[in-house]
Amino acid sequence: MIVSESTKIFESIKGGFIMPEKLKIAVIGCGAFASSFVPLFKAHPYVEKVYVCDLIKERERKYMEHFDVPSVESFEAALADDSINAVAIITQRQLHGPMVIAALKAGKHVYSAVPTAISVEDIFEIESLVRKTRLTYHTGETGYYRACTVFCRDAYARGEIGDFVYGEAQYNHDMRNMYESFRRSGGKEWTKVAGFPPTYYPTHSVSMILGAMPGAYVKKVSAMGWIDKTDADIYGVDGVNLWDNPFSNTAMLCQLSNGGVARISENRRICWAAPESYISQFMGTEGSYEFSVAHHYYSKWLPYDGDIRAAGKKPHQLREVTDWLLPKSITEKMRDPSFDHVSHIADGAGFTETSPIQPTWRLPAEFEGLRNGHNGCHHFMVDDFCKAAYENKLSPTNIWQAARFNLPGIIAFESAKRGGELLDVPDLGNPPEDWEMLRPDGEYGTNPVMDEILNTGKK
Repeated sequence: MIVSESTKIFESIKGGFIMPEKLKIAVIGCGAFASSFVPLFKAHPYVEKVYVCDLIKERERKYMEHFDVPSVESFEAALADDSINAVAIITQRQLHGPMVIAALKAGKHVYSAVPTAISVEDIFEIESLVRKTRLTYHTGETGYYRACTVFCRDAYARGEIGDFVYGEAQYNHDMRNMYESFRRSGGKEWTKVAGFPPTYYPTHSVSMILGAMPGAYVKKVSAMGWIDKTDADIYGVDGVNLWDNPFSNTAMLCQLSNGGVARISENRRICWAAPESYISQFMGTEGSYEFSVAHHYYSKWLPYDGDIRAAGKKPHQLREVTDWLLPKSITEKMRDPSFDHVSHIADGAGFTETSPIQPTWRLPAEFEGLRNGHNGCHHFMVDDFCKAAYENKLSPTNIWQAARFNLPGIIAFESAKRGGELLDVPDLGNPPEDWEMLRPDGEYGTNPVMDEILNTGKK
């Protein structure tokens, strides 16, 4: 058995020692997205067996053959099978909450695609179940692991940012690029589901801002939506979709617990292809980060021993940090004037690759060469779930953190329907203090790439 350095041997009731139980995981949903994760679960050293399951048995059969894995008859059968101790729920977004609740009640560890749920009540029930059972809940949120978030999180933890004052993040995914996906998963009534409120899927954006500042959360939100003018059978009220949602785009203005303000935009009718999810601004009193399409910048006040008021101006440095925050396959070509790197990125370049700032050294050797996605995030998400469940630790995207990514969007939809009314956002608080959390980036201040970035910029 391969055991990581951080793995603790669990003490049994009799005072002896037993090894943690490896995972036997059922992947629920055999759509296009799940194909990225079955090979990773199979390869992880803490996983013993992987099953697959889908309502459409032809899709399930193809997965069985392609990935050489057995199937389980149904989600309910997986929950009833005592030999299966974990499930990965990779189904339609509106189904996650009830499925997570059922799995936790059945005693299973849960990996869930985002969002966690689309109702406040479901999120509170999931938290209650996790707190009571100490089972692992991990939301597969890519935004937490993206290069921009890793950079801002480490810079903030080191004190380089100072006090956070303002941030912007967005998820731009035009409906015209999602029709086929909704048709595949929604059947004849797919338009009823395609009108999903944009802020019911807020986690890519919110997680990048809050994920850079562990412990921060949204206290109040005001949101305004753009009423769609294109797809009258998808967006609208009076039963057009399951949520009476007329908005294809919604912008949220959030008041944070640390005094900062964040603007979150969820856009589904927008002339934009890629990048889809990104922090455009992360501003602090001492340092700031900004991104636009293909270039990442870091702004920093420089040390000054004199009287700033008398001098009238403080020394300042604005640097490009793109080389560390984009995949090398892109940055190595960007210096070639004949290389159209902007169009290259707009076409999706780098989607399967990591960037130097991301801590790939912490990943299992078994993942090397395996398919990745969302700019190198898939490997981190699977690894953290498996480690958390196996080592009885909290995932960094545990239910308390996931709720903070999710709840602001649920409340924002209500605000948008009320013309932007400022509403309170509920918060579940912090995890139990006696439940150790994984450190996805290692100890803050020890990322050698971040050291290189900061040292390169010193004057």
